[in-house]
Amino acid sequence: MQMTMIEALNNALSLELERDKRTILLGQDIGANGGVFRVTEHLQRRFGEQRVFDTPLSESAIIGSSVGMVVYGMRPIAEIQFAGFLYLCMSQLVTQAARMRFRSAGVYTCPLVVRAPYGGGVRTPELHSDSLEGIFMQTPGLKVVLPSTPYDAKGLLASAVADPDPVLFLENIKLYRSFRQETPEEHYTLPLGKANIVQEGHDVSLIAYGAMVSVAREAAQRAQDELGASIEIIDLRTIWPLDEAAIIASVEKTGRAVIVHEAPRAGGVGAEVVSIINDHCLYSLLKPVERVTGYDTPYPVPGQEDFYLPTPARVFDALKRVFEP
Repeated sequence: MQMTMIEALNNALSLELERDKRTILLGQDIGANGGVFRVTEHLQRRFGEQRVFDTPLSESAIIGSSVGMVVYGMRPIAEIQFAGFLYLCMSQLVTQAARMRFRSAGVYTCPLVVRAPYGGGVRTPELHSDSLEGIFMQTPGLKVVLPSTPYDAKGLLASAVADPDPVLFLENIKLYRSFRQETPEEHYTLPLGKANIVQEGHDVSLIAYGAMVSVAREAAQRAQDELGASIEIIDLRTIWPLDEAAIIASVEKTGRAVIVHEAPRAGGVGAEVVSIINDHCLYSLLKPVERVTGYDTPYPVPGQEDFYLPTPARVFDALKRVFEP
């Protein structure tokens, strides 16, 4: 069935609610309104107010209560309206949920999924557009997932729900309704920590995730048309755990790499990927690794996104630098 990412996520949540009576959804306006982007539309009507319910406007309460529910055997899927609001529940997510297995010496786990939309280019203000994944990548005990397609979103969400440890599931706003993809209606999973080789190539490894995968595709096509370069595109899908094996195998084959993400440059996913490449592929490199990222500034006001977000033109320029002699 052809689905948008919104429809794929809604379908995935519906199947999880059907499969396990312990599963509940909670968040601001997710009930009758179906959430700010309508990801949970009609689910309260179908499963009732005790399993799909609205919360007060308090992110700390949403995640704090979810941690308590987990201890008593429930499987909460919490929605934070925008990823920028995760700052308000940092203590509950980072010092409670992510450390539960370690703190209890394995007696307790924390099968909690926290969903949050992120990303720019849709004229939202700061804190509604920020990409915070680099912060949570440095949180031991927390997995971080960023799908780029409806098919991946559904399969990865099912795996996140089944995982015994907390998963931060970040959904790029621009991808919600941008295209449809053939997506099975039945339940299926995709493994966390496993990258997807979107396109095979032998000249340059182009590594991205989330909305930047489509940007990478466009830049790769231009590089093929204008430079004759064969570009391998890797969609990381999860940034923690990272699929180091896929990164290493690709760069050892191509000898060149470009990493793309819309989050700020300093200390980001790109920096970690560069470190992996330097640790394992240094003698295979033909050119220094390039990063194309957002800037180390607050997210700009609506209408200025094009000056901040990586574009196909910026990525093409990086590909050109690493490909040409």
